Amino acid sequence: MEKERNISSCSQIDLPFTRVFLPAVYVTVFIVGVFANSFGLKSVCCKWGKLGNINIFILNLGVADLLYVFTLPFLVMYYAGDSRWIYGQTLCKITRFCFNMNFYGSIGFLTCLSVYRYLGIVHPMWVMGRINTKISVTICVLVWILVFIQILPDMFFEKSKPNSSDSCYDTTTDQWISDYLSYSLGWTFTEFVVPLLIVFWCYGHIIILLATKTNMDTLLKQRCIRLICVLTLLFTVCFIPYHIFRNLNLLTRILKKQGICGESFDNIYIGHQVSRGLACLNSALNPLIYVIGNDEVSMGLHNLSRRARKSFSQLTSAVIERKSKDSYSVVHIEMQSQNTE
Repeated sequence: MEKERNISSCSQIDLPFTRVFLPAVYVTVFIVGVFANSFGLKSVCCKWGKLGNINIFILNLGVADLLYVFTLPFLVMYYAGDSRWIYGQTLCKITRFCFNMNFYGSIGFLTCLSVYRYLGIVHPMWVMGRINTKISVTICVLVWILVFIQILPDMFFEKSKPNSSDSCYDTTTDQWISDYLSYSLGWTFTEFVVPLLIVFWCYGHIIILLATKTNMDTLLKQRCIRLICVLTLLFTVCFIPYHIFRNLNLLTRILKKQGICGESFDNIYIGHQVSRGLACLNSALNPLIYVIGNDEVSMGLHNLSRRARKSFSQLTSAVIERKSKDSYSVVHIEMQSQNTE
């Protein structure tokens, strides 16, 4: 009896928060992500003849992000409709698969960009001529294959309660939750921890080089610093909280199933929902990579910024000069008035 009472007390979770928070975030990311990634892909495709090795990774990153945001309308309808899935279990599993496939594909291509930048800056002579278009395309294909293999088992976990098809869980039902936690931990290690260590290792070496090398081109140094800041932001804000809270939330579900209740369980659930929203933001933030990684876009924005600063400076000078003339005119009129009196 006490065990049943504990399970009952643990089962109260804040579903209304999820049904308001996630649809709002998903709608925002969908709008921003579609326009931003479409612009980025257009800028890459328009310069296909000048496609460099790094742009091949950026192209695949854009495709992954665009496919990712196209799954969001289904999830908006699901969470906004009191978590009722009306499209059938087959489409549910396909949607969740595509969601995860493109999410982790994005992480994979961000890692490739980091390694490419590391080799180009720390070992420029060694990498020259070794990484060509063919090698870059092969690496991208391997990333897609590895992510596909890792995500495929998720398709075989139940996404709805027994004898029901109106749910579409992002993980699985309580019946398979223990197996899913083991799968999630392995998935987290191979698809997130390993890329995270690679990215931090690459940019750690780049930071050391930038700090010690004084003859490096200033524009290149600024671009590297901006790229490091963007990728650090993506991994620390979008990815780290998501993987921590996803596995913690799975653990709390197992403990609840065993009749164990903790005061922090509700906070972990809310943290998990917030982290899902933050993870989704990566598709809206990734287009910043287009700006930093694409030479022409970066130079275009640099020139636009320089012209804007110049125009603002001229406008400020004109306003100050006009105010000075107006002040002089007022003083001159007052002096004439006093002389007349």
